[in-house]
Order: sequence, then C-alpha cells, then structure tokens
Amino acid sequence: MKRKIYWNMCMVALFSMVLATLFSTWLLCRDMQTQMKQAVITEVRYLESAMETGGKDFLDHLASKGDGNSINRITWVDTDGEVLYDSYAASGELENHGDRPEIRQALQTGAGHSTRLSDTLAEQTYYYAARLHDGSVIRVASTMRSGLASMVNTIPLMILMAAVIFGVTMGIADRQTRRIVEPINRLNPDEPQAEKVYDELSPLVRRLEKQKETIRQQMETLREKQEEFTAITENMREGFIVVDSRADVISYNGSAARILGVDMEKTGDASINVLSFNRSSSFRQVVDAALQGERGEQNLELNGRYYQIIANPVVESWDKRGAVVVILDVTEQQDREELRREFTANVSHELKTPLTSISGYAEIMKNGLVQPKDMARFSEKIYNEAQRLITLVGDIIKLSRLDEEQVEVEKTAVDLHLVASNVAGRLRDVAAKSQVSLALKGGPLVVQGNQQILDEMLFNLCDNAIKYNKPKGYVVVTTEMENGHPVLTVEDNGIGIPPEDRERIFERFYRVDKSHSKQIGGTGLGLSIVKHGAIYHKAKVELTSSLGKGTKVRIVF
Repeated sequence: MKRKIYWNMCMVALFSMVLATLFSTWLLCRDMQTQMKQAVITEVRYLESAMETGGKDFLDHLASKGDGNSINRITWVDTDGEVLYDSYAASGELENHGDRPEIRQALQTGAGHSTRLSDTLAEQTYYYAARLHDGSVIRVASTMRSGLASMVNTIPLMILMAAVIFGVTMGIADRQTRRIVEPINRLNPDEPQAEKVYDELSPLVRRLEKQKETIRQQMETLREKQEEFTAITENMREGFIVVDSRADVISYNGSAARILGVDMEKTGDASINVLSFNRSSSFRQVVDAALQGERGEQNLELNGRYYQIIANPVVESWDKRGAVVVILDVTEQQDREELRREFTANVSHELKTPLTSISGYAEIMKNGLVQPKDMARFSEKIYNEAQRLITLVGDIIKLSRLDEEQVEVEKTAVDLHLVASNVAGRLRDVAAKSQVSLALKGGPLVVQGNQQILDEMLFNLCDNAIKYNKPKGYVVVTTEMENGHPVLTVEDNGIGIPPEDRERIFERFYRVDKSHSKQIGGTGLGLSIVKHGAIYHKAKVELTSSLGKGTKVRIVF
C-alpha cells in the first residue's frame, strides 16, 4: 500500500508537470502569434497611410535609411501581381505574387492575410496585405518560430524540470505516504478508536469497531452454547466421546472417563486416541465401524456392570469423518431381563407343579383306579392343588397391578393398629397350631393408604413369621411413631435368614430353604407383595435378622 501511494503520487506529479508545461508553451506561442499578427496589421496600416502620401518615395526613403531589411518583410505588388518593391530582395528577381492568397484576397476585398509554415515546420510566416487607392497592394510578412518548434525546444528544459520536480515529489511523496500510512500501522484492531485517526479513516475504524462488537457477541454466544453443552454433557450419567477421523478425542464428559476408568489428569491437555479410554475388541469394533460410516453397537462389561456402546458416524467433509460415542449403563436393564427370565422360569415351575398333581390325580380317577372310599381324599388333593394354583395366580396379578400402579382403590386414612388386630385374629389359629404366640403392641396409627394392600402386606409378614418360626416361639406386631414417621414392625424369634440371602428374599419366588418351603407351602411371592406394596405407599422396608435368633421387619411410612 505504501509503495502504491508513493509511486502514484510521483506519477501524478510527473504527468501534471508535463501537461502544465505543454499547455503553458501552447498558450505562450498563441499569445506571441496574436501579438505578432497585431503588430503586422498595425505596421500595414502605417505603411498604407505613408504610401497614400509619399508613394514609392516613402519606400525608397525606408531603403535609404537601412530599414528595408528589418525584421518584417515589406512587399509592394502591382494590380497584376508584379512585385514593385521588396525589402528583402530585388523586385526584378521575384516571381509574380498574383497567386498568393493574401494578395488575391486584398485585391478582391481590400485586405487579406494568410499563414504559411516552412518546409521543416520549424518556422511560420504571417502575411497581411492591404489594397491602396491606386489598386496596388502593400504586404507585410513576419516570421517567428512555430508552436511545434517551440515545444520541441522546451523538451530539454522539461526534462530538467521533470528531474527536479520528480526528485522533490519523491521526497514529498515519501513523507506524505508515511503520514498517511502511520495511523493505519498504529491502528489497534482490538481497540480501534475513531477519534485518534484522521477523518478519512473514521469509517474504517467505525466498521472495525462494529465488526469487533459483532465478533464479541458471536464469541459470547458461542461461549454460552459451549457452557450449556458442557453443563449438559457433564451432568449426563451416560458417557459421551467425540472423535475425529484419526480416532483422536475431540471432546468427552466426566462420565465417560469415570465409566471407562481413565485418569484424565495424567494425560493432561495432550491429544489422546480414543483407544486410550478402552482397548477391548468390542470398543474398537464399534469405533472403527462408525469411522467407516456405519452405526456401531456393542455391549461391554466393566467392573461388574453392563454398558451399551453406541457409535454414530459424523461427516465433517467429503473426505473426513468423525464419530460420536455414547456409553449407556444398562445394568438395571440387564438385571431386569435376568429377573424376567428367572420369573418366567419360576412361574412355569410353580404353575407346573400343581397342574401336574391335578392332572395325575384326575387321570387316575378317570381310569377308575380309585376305590370309592378314596375318592374324597383324591378330590381333596385336587381341590388343594387348585386352590394353590388360584392363590398363585392371584398373587401374580396383585404384583402385576402394583408394578404398573393399576390399583383402582384411592388412598384413604387407614388405622394400622386396627389392620394388625384383624390380621392377628385371622392367624391366631394358625399360630396356635404351630405353637407360636402372636401378640399386638402399640396404639392407633393412621396413614394414608389402601387398606386391602396394607392388610395383604401385614398378613404376608405375619404368615412368614409363623411359618419360619420354631415351637414355643413368638411373633410381635407393633404400631408406633418414630421421629415423626409411622412405623409398622413385625418381629419374631424364628430360624432367621442367612446373610447371603437377605438381599434377595424380596425377589419373586425366591426361597431361602426350598426343601423346608415346600413342606410348609406358599407361593414364594409374599415378600415381593410386601416390597411392592411399600413402594406403592412410598414407604421404606428395613430388615434385620440373625440366623437362629429371629427376624425383624420394619415398614417406615
């Protein structure tokens, strides 16, 4: 920019100097020609007056004075064009002038003039002629340098002037260029201030200020979006990793590092490959598939938990690809699937057992292999197995409704002490038959709930406490307030629960001692109903047990 300004100023100065010189020379030549023509015309007028008075004697007088060979040439021509007198040559030596334009014009109109250039174009001669009273013509000619010759003669001077002016212009241009460019070089794009530059730069500075403000706003928006994105990804339980076409990690969240067990403080800010997170074949396969443009999905087991790895391709350009890897914790889903399979197997087994008994007894009766006296006993067997089957199906339906929260009865105020009293009354005969005492403690305790579900929960707890007790044992049901919360407690001194089974006894169909459970009956769903009933009432189940010493179950509402 500085060089362009510099040379442009020099060229403008040079062009201006040449144009001014040529124009001045032309004006000077034109002015000199005008003055010369005026002087010739004036001289002719004087000669015309003198010739009218003195005639040829005046011309002879001029010749005798030595003025006949002066600057201007004087010629006297007769009416037929013969030269009568010439101040530069003898009249007899000159050709007829009748064909000269100024002579012809003067003979016709009384005055005439013409201008003729020399063969070399270096000089031009101006002729002016006037007709006298006797019909003859007096003519004066004046010769001067032509305009072209004058311009040619000024070329050396022009070159000298151009050199001087060009030198001066170069100095001025250099100084002015520095003055013009200095504010631009001094301009700070980060802090442009229009008042500190000359007026011509103010629009540029204002535009820079506006652009800077636009960029600042865009950067602020990007920063907010980045913070939102970071906040979202960092609060995700799922792992999140973004990789480029070379499988180098562009972005990730803390969950990904935590799930895959990577200590990012040791890696620092250096670029790391995604395989540094996990080198298992499943992880490599899903990332490679995504980088090749295909969606990848694999399951991965880490530290006793199950994760689903999903990688989707991201096209950066026609020849570049990246991938987004999401790590989902599917442990609960796997556990539910395992429970579903186990539940299906248990239901099949529990349904098959009574159905097999019913089918067997019915087949014997159909084939007439039962004596009349045994018919009642076989019918009782079939009836008991059918009741067991009905109870099992009923419990499964109850659990299904509790799972799906499809209990139709609305919650009302229920007195737990009254519910416990009713349950105790129904189980006293069963407890007496098992030589177990059943006691009730506490006072009225009202909660918001479903009385039928609460009755079933308490009945199952008390029934289990009686079944898994020992002769001369006891079961105590207590209703009381603890720390502002209603608490229902069922405590016994029965056989207790082994530590390894305490976490699973609320699972469906789970039995601690399958051989003993088969002898005492039951569907294996009682404690599952207790657990889901507590969830329905937003209560918490607490269990403490000691093998051979008894079990205590607390439901805290």
